[in-house]
Amino acid sequence: MDASQLHRNREQFSKLLKKSLNAHDVFPSTPELKAILNALSERDPEADICMTKSQPEADAGLRDNENVPLGESVYDYFEREVKPHVPDAWIDESKRDEQDGEVGIVGFEIPFNRHFYVFQPPRPLEAIDRDLKACTDRIKQMIEGLSA
Repeated sequence: MDASQLHRNREQFSKLLKKSLNAHDVFPSTPELKAILNALSERDPEADICMTKSQPEADAGLRDNENVPLGESVYDYFEREVKPHVPDAWIDESKRDEQDGEVGIVGFEIPFNRHFYVFQPPRPLEAIDRDLKACTDRIKQMIEGLSA
């Protein structure tokens, strides 16, 4: 195995690594082999897509969630809002809600600030300056009291 060669296919690299290790009478266990692969690998957006059981392997570093409006199809939302920006994204259909068994976890977002926030304008700058001056004067008096 040539150490200077760049491999952009994990499956091919894994086979070459196993062959090279076996040639030197090194037979690592599966967790050890995985640790070696992780140590010798790095994320490369230009590399081939990693496959597991003939399915693309999800990249945990790229995993994301979306809040789909209640009553809207997850698939329609995905096609309209996600696919144009991330063409190779897909929906993990194994994530299903316990209550309805449909794809995605049902939850609610209540934006309290939007519904209950009442704007209160800030105090005038002169009042804030006056309070800060009174506070610093009090601190000066306390320091003078300690040093006396």
